[in-house]
Amino acid sequence: QVQLVESGGGLVQAGGSLRLSCAASGSIDTIDTMGWYRQAPGKQRDVVATITSGGSTNYADSVKGRFTISRDNANNTVYLQMNGLKPEDTAVYYCKTIVGIGRFKYQYWGQGTHVTVSS
Repeated sequence: QVQLVESGGGLVQAGGSLRLSCAASGSIDTIDTMGWYRQAPGKQRDVVATITSGGSTNYADSVKGRFTISRDNANNTVYLQMNGLKPEDTAVYYCKTIVGIGRFKYQYWGQGTHVTVSS
């Protein structure tokens, strides 16, 4: 079994910063792509940023230049540094990880962490 534990959400004023963390633990052989997604009330869950095991990153256009995704492979942790936050960034943020166990790959989601940006 694999667990993803997220932390770092909260309430911040517009223009402020937050750093999200997501640590994976359990029966893990390898971790492939890790990513952050978000879901605002009444909307679908969308990708925010992803990072491969080799460190290649991709960002949603709405966060480019403001958010930075990074990972610590030794500790199976992915981070999302969010600067210049806007009210439209308000959402529940979820991390997702592709984990290799034996010959198979599995997808896991974190429990979600709330980010609220006030204007």
